[in-house]
Amino acid sequence: MTEAASRTSNSTTAEAAIAGAEADDTDTGAHLSAATSQNPEGPEHPERPENPENPENPENPWPRYWPLLLLGAALVPGVVLFVVGRWMEEPAVQAWRTVCLSITVQALPFLLLGTALSGAINAFVPARVFTRVLPKRPTLAVPVAGAAGVVLPGCECASVPVAQSLIRRGVDPAAAFAFLLSAPAINPIVLTATAIAFPGSPAMVLARLLASLVTAAAMGWLWLWLGRAEWLKPVARHTGHRPGQSRWNEFRTGFQHDFLHAGGFLVVGAMAAATFNVLVPRTVLDTFADSPWLSVLFLAALAILLSVCSEADAFVAASLTGFSPTARLTFMVVGPMVDLKLIALQTGTFGRAFAVRFSAATVVVAILCSALIGAVLL
Repeated sequence: MTEAASRTSNSTTAEAAIAGAEADDTDTGAHLSAATSQNPEGPEHPERPENPENPENPENPWPRYWPLLLLGAALVPGVVLFVVGRWMEEPAVQAWRTVCLSITVQALPFLLLGTALSGAINAFVPARVFTRVLPKRPTLAVPVAGAAGVVLPGCECASVPVAQSLIRRGVDPAAAFAFLLSAPAINPIVLTATAIAFPGSPAMVLARLLASLVTAAAMGWLWLWLGRAEWLKPVARHTGHRPGQSRWNEFRTGFQHDFLHAGGFLVVGAMAAATFNVLVPRTVLDTFADSPWLSVLFLAALAILLSVCSEADAFVAASLTGFSPTARLTFMVVGPMVDLKLIALQTGTFGRAFAVRFSAATVVVAILCSALIGAVLL
């Protein structure tokens, strides 16, 4: 009797399960019917992809106004080139382009010389050479390094990479900076150009030599007194010869790095100087020529902005006949030490913190030295 009850219970459970499965099938069929009614094309025909660019014809991948876009792409560049070409023919733009190119071309050979010399020092000159040549005491090494600037026949663009290489080889930064300031101003080429630009005036050549040397030494000593190592942020690169490596490969790597790095900042400085040359009228120069002290300050600022190469600045100074000899001396002393392209080169080589402080201090010291020596000799 118990078995009969168990069979009856199992039969009832099986019938209930079959009924539940049939109900699930019915619900599934109902859902499929609803989906089919919403999509009459059925699962074999998926929905068409939407094209927001062309909703009227979704199957066309092109935008609705593609002919106009194609016409604009063909005409706009031509119109821009035509307008820019006409604008480049303006006299002011032509003058800007001429000045910018002349500054860059004038400084480029000396930048090549400086970076090549920097690479040669890095690859071929042992560090012990500098410790033997320069005095061990930094206070004495500063004037010696300043006088050594006579051996570099180049402009200020060449002195920056050389000074960087000297610092990397163990030379005290104060001595390297004295060399950086004096080399563009006292080398034989610059002094010869000054003598030619001011014929019959050896006092001007002597005044330029002394004012430049005193300024370079004073800035070196000032760095020893107030300079901080954290202001210097030289570009990280290999310095010195590595045993087992080719010296020529090291020279090529150093030369390539320094030239490409400094060349970009040279172009930026040349563009800034060309902009000033074009925008400032000639009448502004005549306004400051009558005042002795204003003329000194004005020509100092003019030397910074014009960024004339040190081999040519004597001829520019000689042409400024309306200004006093001391003011023109200031122009020739400040220009090789601080100008727009040199500030850009120093920023890229040593960092902005150094360039701002060092350039501002150099301008003040150079003006004071020029005014004092000019008052005595001129």
